[in-house]
Amino acid sequence: MLKKGNKLYSILTGSCPRCHQESMYKNKNPYNLSTLFEMHEKCSHCGFKYKMEPSFFYGAMYVSYAVGVAFAVAAFVISFLFLGASLKTTFFAIIGTLVVFLPIIIRLSRNIWINFFVKYDPGKLRNQSV
Repeated sequence: MLKKGNKLYSILTGSCPRCHQESMYKNKNPYNLSTLFEMHEKCSHCGFKYKMEPSFFYGAMYVSYAVGVAFAVAAFVISFLFLGASLKTTFFAIIGTLVVFLPIIIRLSRNIWINFFVKYDPGKLRNQSV
């Protein structure tokens, strides 16, 4: 299921959307908050420039909203429906889930956003620019 060439592979691993060879991020750990947004300028394998234009990742905010809602719904279903918690406890579970998973939601949203626009192409030459 998670093989190179699959968009889901690039989204979940944060790898280059064009060649899937390296991580787009300087630090793979999203919980290191000081480096959460730091990305390599280009892929060292295919030369793809990650920041295609200024403010490119502003569009990821829209994706972030949808991903955040998905996490909140999952927290609601687990706490209220499966565990039978009260609405107040469920509310705090949702808030806690969103706070704890915020770095993952941010990275996941960026990965989804860039994969909307870039197609997997393993045939690109090394260090070829966009």
